[in-house]
Amino acid sequence: MNIFGHPTSRTLPGTLPTGVMLTATLAAAATELARIPWLQANGISVLTLAIVLGMLVGNTAYPRIESLSDGGVAFSKQTLLRLGIVLYGLRLTFQDMAAVGAAGIAIDGIVLTSTFALSWWAGTRIFRLDRTTAMLIGAGSSICGAAAVMAAEPVVRGRAEQVTVAVSTVVVFGTLAIFLYPALYHMNERHHLFALSSSAYGILAGSTIHEVAQVMAAGRAISDAAANTAVITKMARVMMLAPFLVILSAYLSRGAGADAGSMPQSAQSTRRIVIPWFAFGFLAVTALNSLRLLPAAMVDTAMLVDNFVLAMAMAALGLGTRVSAIRTAGSKPLALAALLFAWLIFGGTAINLIVTALVR
Repeated sequence: MNIFGHPTSRTLPGTLPTGVMLTATLAAAATELARIPWLQANGISVLTLAIVLGMLVGNTAYPRIESLSDGGVAFSKQTLLRLGIVLYGLRLTFQDMAAVGAAGIAIDGIVLTSTFALSWWAGTRIFRLDRTTAMLIGAGSSICGAAAVMAAEPVVRGRAEQVTVAVSTVVVFGTLAIFLYPALYHMNERHHLFALSSSAYGILAGSTIHEVAQVMAAGRAISDAAANTAVITKMARVMMLAPFLVILSAYLSRGAGADAGSMPQSAQSTRRIVIPWFAFGFLAVTALNSLRLLPAAMVDTAMLVDNFVLAMAMAALGLGTRVSAIRTAGSKPLALAALLFAWLIFGGTAINLIVTALVR
């Protein structure tokens, strides 16, 4: 068991260097591509590019060398992922959460809870998806996109293709949000449907759009002030990832886990809680960053390392994903994600207006 709470028995020492080098190469390529201005302007992040590159290689050349590198790929997908989530805390401070105020935090919490609950219910009852896929899509839509999907994977015990399907929905609808949210803002400005200042727009974008990069792009389309408010609101929402994982893990340990209905009763009753230790590491790093004791240069360097480590994890996920498996999943995951996207826009707007009116 490594320090991030995941068994390492499947990581084969002989294939570790080759696999790590492969994922590092793909992460470096994604990092370079992410510097292209058009991709930056459209909120296409390094993580998105890394999984796309991983899938391209994974469905072409990788099967020929898989036996030589599977240990390093597994290490990148498991241990490095957890390290990346822990270091993600350097982007946040508890002061950021306080800056959005009680209304912003309440909005984030209600949006997160309602979106995840809707995904679980609609995913299993309406679209007849397995619970794991429904929960992963819900995590990505309700919290922080691909990072939340990856963080939830060890808790719900998702397979590579389930994780990739969930990440894909985040990419599709998060990218759509970059263009749709500013258009809706300007439409509201013309028709005066309801009062929505640039600051209120920032809170709406931060509380409902999937990825941090997408939030920033949608905010900057209106103003720098809107972007700042959106990012702070989004960061407060990201802060909820750790308690979300702990609560979800505790709930699943009661025998209500993914696909529990297909498990033998004895297996359900003996299922142990999966403690996401990396979530506590994430909170600890956030607390350390909140004290502002670390030199700014060190934090900047650590965040660069974190971006690269997370990109390696996403590349590893892409390497292990086969297009045929995604094709088998069909249109149902996309339909669920579309429903959640509609809820985030309309339900999220209603939540923002109601909570803001009550807190005044």
